[in-house]
Amino acid sequence: MYLVPGTISMITIKTSEEIEKMKRGGKILSEVLSRVAKACVAGASTEELDRIAKEGIESAGGKPSFLHYQISPEDPQYPSTVCISINDEVVHGLATPNRIIKDGDLVGLDIGMWFPVKDPSDPTGGADGLATDMAATVCVGNVSSEARKLSEATRESLKRGLSVVKDGVWVHEIGKTIEEYLKPMKYGIIKDLCGHGVGHAVHEDPQIPNYHERRARPVKLKAGMCIAIEPMIALGSWRVKQKDDGWTFVTADGSLAAHWEVTIAVTKNGFEMITPWPDISVISTGA
Repeated sequence: MYLVPGTISMITIKTSEEIEKMKRGGKILSEVLSRVAKACVAGASTEELDRIAKEGIESAGGKPSFLHYQISPEDPQYPSTVCISINDEVVHGLATPNRIIKDGDLVGLDIGMWFPVKDPSDPTGGADGLATDMAATVCVGNVSSEARKLSEATRESLKRGLSVVKDGVWVHEIGKTIEEYLKPMKYGIIKDLCGHGVGHAVHEDPQIPNYHERRARPVKLKAGMCIAIEPMIALGSWRVKQKDDGWTFVTADGSLAAHWEVTIAVTKNGFEMITPWPDISVISTGA
């Protein structure tokens, strides 16, 4: 989600029934992501990884939420089910036949789903679908030690951000905690992109920066809010630029980037995981 400091619109609070529905969808999404990550090996095409994601979502009764997504009616539709971002690509990388995964690549996989899909044959309109969102970074084969450490630190920063979540906490505490953990490592925390609310739409308020954004309007977390926290971290500078495809963000200095994300529901004393962590044995080995 693009960070727009100082803006806020209506934040939705999900019912317990909606959260349970999102948890069912989130479990499926995590399983699909784990399958895609397992197939993310040297020699695989991004088109094939995208096919695995699309078939996995649809066979489970869901619908890809990124495929044909538009930021606004004037913008191009996103052409893939899963965002596949390689090495210096931060987010929104495209799945195309000529993009082949190589040994040593650092590959970000970002995936979203509506669940369940409305049944058009149901005269009552069917069940309302809700969106979930998650991401992981795969170390493919013989990655450099600095690449592996970057992914591990990004994942750990997400866990640190999650540790402060509960009803009544200010949203900026999440980013502050992530920033305080990563700052001594001299990594670049991407400032132009951020986490977000999720559920009734792919992107909802509040925006959740991965650092202490002092220009942002203060927002308190409330029980029932469903949010996607997603640190996007670079080995070098935090600055990014967009490729000519109109979607892919890359680091401005060409340095490696990593991305981890989960969707959670805020509770009175903490949070409930909506998208369980994917199979970490697959993620860490790239096998």
